[in-house]
Amino acid sequence: MALLHGFPGNERNFDLAQALRRAGYATLVFHYRGSWGVGGTWSWAHVLEDSARVVAHLREPETAARHGLDPDRLAVVGHSTGGFAALMTAAGDPTIAAVASVAGFDFGAAAAACRTDPAVRAAYLEGWANELLPLQGTSAPALVAEMESAGESWRLSRLAPLLADRPVLLIGTGRDTVTPADMHHLPLVDAYQAYPVPGLEHHVFATDHALSDHRIALARTTIAFLNQQLKSPSS
Repeated sequence: MALLHGFPGNERNFDLAQALRRAGYATLVFHYRGSWGVGGTWSWAHVLEDSARVVAHLREPETAARHGLDPDRLAVVGHSTGGFAALMTAAGDPTIAAVASVAGFDFGAAAAACRTDPAVRAAYLEGWANELLPLQGTSAPALVAEMESAGESWRLSRLAPLLADRPVLLIGTGRDTVTPADMHHLPLVDAYQAYPVPGLEHHVFATDHALSDHRIALARTTIAFLNQQLKSPSS
């Protein structure tokens, strides 16, 4: 399993990784290029490329054999920007068995908001400028411009047809100023139900963006979802 952190990665979700490991799921946590001392430059596109590459690495026969992995039961779980990357990665790789997004950031929705409201764009510029210390090779204007350039191609609701054959877990956060549920979660639920995505499971926890007071609930919900979807009858 790949566990994808957000931007810039202050919350690595190591507690969730350990809970998943105790539940029997080998879990890889990694840093994207250009972050936390990793070489290269940070960009949203590099987050997507690195996520896809990590998934491919876990499926390589040598890696799977060394760590006792089952490539047919590979899941991707992500938080915030990592939630966006998890859904995008699963949409582009039909061999991923299950995907979960926690407080996922919908870059397409955010880009649309920037186009229609200069105050929203200014808020992203200011907020992201304060998160750059662990990153290299980027700036807040570059990140906003990249998001705007991608536009609708990064709107998560459009992924419904590509995820309709897989189990999908969406966890929204009801007291979240970073990914408010009415912008980043509920439209996805509506779109995935309407398509439909039969394997959809969704929740809204009354908590903040880091799920500070719902960490145990997060672990239990994620593990229950994976147990239902991935564990074989003999497990």
